[in-house]
Amino acid sequence: MHNESILNGDHGQQPTIVLVHGSFADASGFNAVIQGLQALGYTTIAPPNPLRGVARDSAYVRSVLDSIEGPIVLVAHSYGGFVITNAATGLPNVQALVYINGFAPAEGETVNDLAYRFPGSKLVPENLTIRPHAKSDPAETGLEAYISAAVFQEAFAADLDSATAATMCAEQRPLELAALEQPSGPPAWQTIPSWFIIGADDNTIPPALHRYMAERASAVRSVELPASHVVMISHPTAVLDVIEEAVLRPVPLAK
Repeated sequence: MHNESILNGDHGQQPTIVLVHGSFADASGFNAVIQGLQALGYTTIAPPNPLRGVARDSAYVRSVLDSIEGPIVLVAHSYGGFVITNAATGLPNVQALVYINGFAPAEGETVNDLAYRFPGSKLVPENLTIRPHAKSDPAETGLEAYISAAVFQEAFAADLDSATAATMCAEQRPLELAALEQPSGPPAWQTIPSWFIIGADDNTIPPALHRYMAERASAVRSVELPASHVVMISHPTAVLDVIEEAVLRPVPLAK
């Protein structure tokens, strides 16, 4: 794809690409995609997702978006999709949403509401390791979830080599357990065009759920790839192509 005309100003101001990572990971999962975007001349940022709760995470990402002048294409992986669905609502300069194996909740839905709506997820409670953690108030203790090492590769990164998966497992960032039961607000996908990238072999979020959410959101396009949950690592060029399509072909929702 890689149409260079947008870099020369033929389509107005070039958008900033903002990538939001999900739980059990950090922004380094976007490295190959970021390198591709930067090679094409796109301003790209990948802020840290706090992973402390839906409202807090969404407010943080919203503050990042509020600091950006001009159009934005917002990209998210996994739980990051839950965050951008809330963070982008009402922002007129967000021209497209790209969900990479990402949650796209409706108002009132929680992660747990969606995660088990269709069979196939290996992120069942027995495959999580729960650890207590200190909060800002020393008198309070929270709980955070990790994917257990014994199932990490199969559940999260089945199409990566074992050494890479083991490193990702060791480096994973946990999600505040309470976030799984926190409801979503009005969804940005009701007013902003969306694209969905679906890993057909996703063992974290079932592909059937991705298809359901894409249809519900009236996605401009849904692209299915033979990939695990971390499709942006195993298929970065295909992911880059979809992001660029969202940049070059923003269209209004057919609703």
